[in-house]
Amino acid sequence: MNFFQDVIDIIKTYYTVLLEGVGYTMLIALTGTLFGLVIGLLAGIIRTIPESKKAPVRVIQKIINAVISVYVEIFRGTPMMVQAMVIFWGYAFINGGLTLPLIPAGIFIVSINTGAYMTEIVRGGIISIDKGQFEGAYAIGMNHWQAMIQVIIPQVMKNILPSIANEFVINIKDTSVLNVIGVTELYYYGGAIYSMNFKIFQTYAVICVIYFILTFTVTRILRLIEKKLSGSKNYTICGSQSDPAAEIHVHEEG
Repeated sequence: MNFFQDVIDIIKTYYTVLLEGVGYTMLIALTGTLFGLVIGLLAGIIRTIPESKKAPVRVIQKIINAVISVYVEIFRGTPMMVQAMVIFWGYAFINGGLTLPLIPAGIFIVSINTGAYMTEIVRGGIISIDKGQFEGAYAIGMNHWQAMIQVIIPQVMKNILPSIANEFVINIKDTSVLNVIGVTELYYYGGAIYSMNFKIFQTYAVICVIYFILTFTVTRILRLIEKKLSGSKNYTICGSQSDPAAEIHVHEEG
């Protein structure tokens, strides 16, 4: 019973601190995911641009694609904790000890890490679109960027939404590694609390439950959004407006 009483006491005493930690965690995770998605969209579109017939342009394309490939491989192949240390203290090393503001630094680190994963997610989503969609867009005079923005990307976004949601949930948890550079997110505040009450297990039990509530809630909300975007599973395809027999009634079990 002492354990549960300690947990209740921690929540009552430090709830404002815990809420502040939740706020910073969600801010960094959400902003980092959105910026990462923007990076992924840009890089994914660039990597799918058809190879130019002009030699100078083709060389530039290859260089840009190589840079993107290196970026993706490095940030997908190393832990975010190490990336945080290298970026944060690397900036301080270059600037004579001057460090980045912590919250913007955390958002930047999560963004570029997420962008590496989003690049491959977006590229895979673009590749999965039927080539006839591209051909149709080009046939009516669109260039690659116009075809992407107006025809391809809306379809890609719908297809990759589950992967984006998954990255967001991962980022909620992975913000905890930013405590290595002093970012004041939820895990960091957990350390501050147990340093005052000396109840390590009870404190991190509370932190664990909060993380679970956050990820569980976000997952359920995003699934509802996915369901709404997928449309109704009960619909009627009308083959003829004058012949009722031409109607095809379709029902899919959810």
